[in-house]
Amino acid sequence: MKSVRITVIRKACYSDLIEKYENPLDEPCNMELGQVFITEGWQRPEGLCESAWESMSAFVMALSFGAENIYNGWMKNKHSVMISCNDGFRPVSFLVEAINDNV
Repeated sequence: MKSVRITVIRKACYSDLIEKYENPLDEPCNMELGQVFITEGWQRPEGLCESAWESMSAFVMALSFGAENIYNGWMKNKHSVMISCNDGFRPVSFLVEAINDNV
């Protein structure tokens, strides 16, 4: 089984949507640009946002078990995907890539 590296590539913030639709939050997204998480198989790494994990866990599982070319040629690295979390106010983009064989 492969380990998978999850890297925070981009964060966006839609202030106009937040102001119009969102109730104030005590602690909004705490992901940092360049932050890296390494999976043990396909288990959620400690510190990775649970909501973001829900958006990417199926892809992490597939990559950890050797899947490739998930987007049929879109990705330059066939052992990777680009995934965004499902937060419509503060979406975060993650590069998710298989990095080795642990077998």
